[in-house]
Amino acid sequence: MIERLDAIEEKYQKISEELTLPEVISDIKKTLELTKEQASLRDAYDIYQTYKGVLNDIEAAKEMAKDADMAEYAKEELSTLEEKKADLEKQIEIILLPKDPNDSKNVIVEIRGAAGGDEGNIFAGDLFEMYKKLAEKNGWKIEIIDEERSEAGGYALISFMVKGENVYSKLKYESGAHRVQRVPVTETQGRVHTSTATVLVMPEAEEVDYALDMNEVRGDITRSSGCGGQGVNTTDSAVRLTHIPTGIVVYSQTERSQIKNKEKAIKILQTRLYDLKMQERDKELGAERRSKIGTGDRSEKIRTYNYPQNRVTDHRIGFTLNTLDRIMEGDIDKVIDALIIEDQNRKLRGE
Repeated sequence: MIERLDAIEEKYQKISEELTLPEVISDIKKTLELTKEQASLRDAYDIYQTYKGVLNDIEAAKEMAKDADMAEYAKEELSTLEEKKADLEKQIEIILLPKDPNDSKNVIVEIRGAAGGDEGNIFAGDLFEMYKKLAEKNGWKIEIIDEERSEAGGYALISFMVKGENVYSKLKYESGAHRVQRVPVTETQGRVHTSTATVLVMPEAEEVDYALDMNEVRGDITRSSGCGGQGVNTTDSAVRLTHIPTGIVVYSQTERSQIKNKEKAIKILQTRLYDLKMQERDKELGAERRSKIGTGDRSEKIRTYNYPQNRVTDHRIGFTLNTLDRIMEGDIDKVIDALIIEDQNRKLRGE
């Protein structure tokens, strides 16, 4: 452990020195790369400085214990420091776990109404509002990519990008089927119905993740429809891209400019293809993939939202909260934190 921390410390300090070099300061791309790399090391670097300080204090307390007048105080101090050292070692163990390279990325989220017809679509809209409020709490920015509104309310489909710090690390556990149990607004006899909406969370792909060959892409320009404000149907600005080898089709119409819609569509297509590449890699890993939270079958029922009992249950870890009302207001951190902790514990157990 100490060898790894020493290596991290050395790398962190080397980057700090590089960032002061004139040739680096004048190179914005290089500066961003180094700053990003240093940020990925900061937690380990900072806790190692604290850990070394505690080790030094322990040695000082041991020396103090040799003085008869200070022995009792030194014994108490040593006990406190040993507890702090053990706690720091547990934290370091978690920090040194292999990182998901996508954790720091923005995400593209797709929510679809599934089983339950109109009620499934309405619930898809409720989930979108939940994630929207979560984003506001975290200072993340949401950009709608595409939406198909349902006449009864909600969405048959809504896709959007979430931009911010370490978004994927928090939202990656949300992929799967979300089940709702409640009395629909269309129900006249007060019966509880069960409906579902599906959520797909994909890390935003960068060029280094997936190099898109535009020779394999067919582009079509269409007239925008649906949302978009005044003038949405007056220009042929919507862009549909088809990736010929895989048959994947993406659509972007939220921008007034055809060029901007094309840029957004290319980004979405890259992300979808990167996601497909990750799925194929995970299938090759077999059992390892099945042990991970958030990387299983995307049709799997992951969570139930029971309105009559104000209850939410995440079935993957058997975690239940009776605060559904607050969760739907974006207060979903306790559920996400529980999933993160269980994921870390599985890694620590070597699963």
